[in-house]
Amino acid sequence: MRPIGEGTLLWTPSEDFRSRSNMARYMRWLADRKGVRCDDYASLWEWSVSHVEDFWASVWEFFEVRASRQYERVLSSHEMPGARWFEGAELNYVEHALRDTGNAPAIVFRSELRPLTVVGREELREQVASVASALREMGVGRGDRVVAYLPNVPEAVVAFLATASLGAIWSSCSPDFGSPSVLDRFYQIEPKVLFAVDGYSYGGKPFDRRGVVRELRRSLPTLERTVLVPYLQPDAPEPGTLSWRDVLRRGGTLELEQVPFEHPLWVLYSSGTTGLPKAIVQSHGGILLEHLRALSLHHDLGPGDRFFWFTTTGWMMWNYLVSGLAVGSTILLYDGSPAWPDHGALWRFAEEAGMTLFGTSAAYIASCAKQGVEPGRDFDLGRLRSVGSTGSPLPPEGFAWVYEHVRRDLWLASASGGTDLCTAFLTGCALLPVRAGEIQCRALGAKVEAFDEEGRSVVGETGELVITEPMPSMPICFWNDPDGRRYRESYFEMYPGVWRHGDWVRITPAGGAFIYGRSDSTINRQGIRIGSSEIYSAVEGLPEVLDSLVVGLERPGGGYYMPLFVVLREGATLDDDLRERIRGTIRGALSARQVPDEILQIEEVPRTLSGKKLEVPVKRILMGMPLERAANPDSTRNPRALEYFVELARKLAAAPA
Repeated sequence: MRPIGEGTLLWTPSEDFRSRSNMARYMRWLADRKGVRCDDYASLWEWSVSHVEDFWASVWEFFEVRASRQYERVLSSHEMPGARWFEGAELNYVEHALRDTGNAPAIVFRSELRPLTVVGREELREQVASVASALREMGVGRGDRVVAYLPNVPEAVVAFLATASLGAIWSSCSPDFGSPSVLDRFYQIEPKVLFAVDGYSYGGKPFDRRGVVRELRRSLPTLERTVLVPYLQPDAPEPGTLSWRDVLRRGGTLELEQVPFEHPLWVLYSSGTTGLPKAIVQSHGGILLEHLRALSLHHDLGPGDRFFWFTTTGWMMWNYLVSGLAVGSTILLYDGSPAWPDHGALWRFAEEAGMTLFGTSAAYIASCAKQGVEPGRDFDLGRLRSVGSTGSPLPPEGFAWVYEHVRRDLWLASASGGTDLCTAFLTGCALLPVRAGEIQCRALGAKVEAFDEEGRSVVGETGELVITEPMPSMPICFWNDPDGRRYRESYFEMYPGVWRHGDWVRITPAGGAFIYGRSDSTINRQGIRIGSSEIYSAVEGLPEVLDSLVVGLERPGGGYYMPLFVVLREGATLDDDLRERIRGTIRGALSARQVPDEILQIEEVPRTLSGKKLEVPVKRILMGMPLERAANPDSTRNPRALEYFVELARKLAAAPA
């Protein structure tokens, strides 16, 4: 990827693009209906976080939220945790996901096993009604848990909407999870019904998961029924399970259980690097309002759009993607490897599906660049209006690649948020320019600030990312955390009453933001704090380096050891020349302080199931913590990658001080 300076201007929206955006329409509505006149996005954001109740009430009204019972007040208090939203209201998330009664496409789907498939809105509604009727016959009702071990297929969307329509609680895992990881999650919430797949295909290779499904059925004592979705082997029955086809034949009328605003909608899970994953509970109303705001106002999605994010059912972006239905968009699902049969697979899908928003990750953009993919040249992306990136910070070079190799007239919106709120609170805005490496803005209603070491809000300096006003999609609780202790310890221990997210952020004077990695994995060398993402951006720009990991270790006697681990392209060798070029690249792009003490080659970087680099667990292992305490291998995408660091820790412990 071509080197480019941080903050370089890459794109400016035209006046027509700005005026036609949902954000501009909302601003005009605010002025006409509420008398709130904001000259620009900065003043709109300031109003939204200084008048929190008025802002979220306006979201309710602007999007015409349907409720069988209206709310009594918007917010009980500004206390965190403990703030309660829209008390008295009763509604159902599914009513909004299915309220468009036309028969425009609801879902467009492709996988390694199935050709391009379209599910209309009316067909989706009928399928949801059938599955909901079947669940009701199984005894599923308000508050029961329904879990899914499914790939990113239309059946998963149908099963989720059917579950939520009953007021039951949804939770899902991707079938690339092994049984220990799934059980660590599902066992906690005591499910009544399991939707499962017989297998899947990835990279052209079949993976039979019926053995895992049998293990789940044996090991979940509360499980009463299992519905099997035939995917890998359509005609292979599984004894003791119901067939998805039989469930769809039930028919029925869709009945929507009206539930309180804070009634649980789903359970998501943290990456679970130590101990059991945190089971994060979010609400019907909180998620609905948050996703209406995020998808319509910040992603500029609406009817006629085709919304895609490359994800699995094990990542919060799947839940986020499904909510595209609530703003009237067609959601695009893809199941399979993004690199099979070649690295153009997702761009080919973008062409076939008429994609308008291509959602992906920084790692995927970097991979396309290294593989020499040329989307703008090789595919018809005429309908593509925007690209979204999340999961990890997108470096300036990644921004430049999109504009050089996808299309110059494109809105690139990098975003940062988390499973904890199931949204992005640093995100895009159609009114603002795009600058290399920079997230355009803080989201409306999200009072994101950077705190220094004394807990003071700073601008133009790197600090702890905090949220100082409550948001509706914050967890209503963790499952099996009756006194809220684990919830408070996770977010409110460092700054009582303030949400600490665990990222390093720099807020610019203009209101943009730069993320510099996880604050709990920060490198602190000679008193200077260094964000790991800065080093990755420099190192991974070298053609020989596919991936990298850096940690900083406090050594006995006050010493400090900072190794850099690199994954090399096939055929490359970590010789003295490459080591010196790596050091020189870091020194030139950053400073001498960021040059590692040692550069070591590894086969792969250990990552969580959602793709994040396991910096903190690796640091703990290298500082002598046993593997079973430092990391949960079952919550790791590639647990064998940790074995290298266990062996290295033994060598470090045996070496003279």
